[in-house]
Amino acid sequence: MSGEWRPEPALQGTIVVFGGAGFVGTHLLERLRKDLDTPLISVDIRAPKHPVDGVTYMTHDVRDLSQLDIGAPVPLLFNLAAVHTTPGHEPWEYYDANVRGAIEISRFARRHQTRKICFTSSISVYGPCETPLDETSTPAPKSDYGRSKLMAEQVFKDWVHEDPAHALVTARPAVVFGRGEGGNFTRLARMLNRGFFIYPGRKDTIKSCIHVGDLVEWMLFAVQRSDKTVLFNGAFDERYTIETIVETFRDISFPRARTFMLPGGVMKFMAALLRPLSATGLGVHPERIEKLMLSTNIVPLWANENGLPTRERLRPGLETWKNETDGAFS
Repeated sequence: MSGEWRPEPALQGTIVVFGGAGFVGTHLLERLRKDLDTPLISVDIRAPKHPVDGVTYMTHDVRDLSQLDIGAPVPLLFNLAAVHTTPGHEPWEYYDANVRGAIEISRFARRHQTRKICFTSSISVYGPCETPLDETSTPAPKSDYGRSKLMAEQVFKDWVHEDPAHALVTARPAVVFGRGEGGNFTRLARMLNRGFFIYPGRKDTIKSCIHVGDLVEWMLFAVQRSDKTVLFNGAFDERYTIETIVETFRDISFPRARTFMLPGGVMKFMAALLRPLSATGLGVHPERIEKLMLSTNIVPLWANENGLPTRERLRPGLETWKNETDGAFS
């Protein structure tokens, strides 16, 4: 999708983005502000690191929105708010924020005559997978994060079927990378910038991914659809291996970085010893090492069927990120 974006007439009006101060939320609001002069409101528990001009930022905890009144109908809202970092939280925190937050946002939607919700779930609802899985596959989450996201999906399914006028878009993004990410790809770039990367036991781990710009465009494309419900996997069609991702990074920006491979068990042992250094940005944590050894082999069936750009997108996405941050991949 390209060019100017406009919601259908029934959805025109104030747009609220829960989690708008975060990584994906900031990119979404930048895109909406580019094309729309309608009121845009971000609701987040944290202040934005990079505020978007013309956006009203409100500080609220999605676990309790009972006192939040926008003062106008909100025909369209986006829910990007989540506790998502794994590892990083106690099990109960995922359910408290993600499920309770979904319940509170659905209540907010009822009070504000919302017609359509776009919710970002996660491919974590599928669990790790070596074989390809698409939107027709049965979810089998293995983490508390994945289970909480699947439960949140059900909350919004209940909401959408309450009223014939309601509509729902559910996005299941893979690893999202780009400017402001601060996650897996950022840690990888930092290691390569230090001159090395160590493969934990294998190089062929499939890591489904998507650039944040592509994810935002796919979300907006789905919102424009007249379907009652849309469910899509936010992932490129080429299931890139960790080796392909590393080599593309090296080719674009880190040609002198060297790569090594150590047995997975050795890597986990070393990570346990070096875990206190994770605060330095290396991200050394035994669970992160294990995640690098488990594939997420996700197919974007819906995106392919609707003609969205799903192939040969890794390099352009990394190059965009590099150019937007002057090579810092921040």
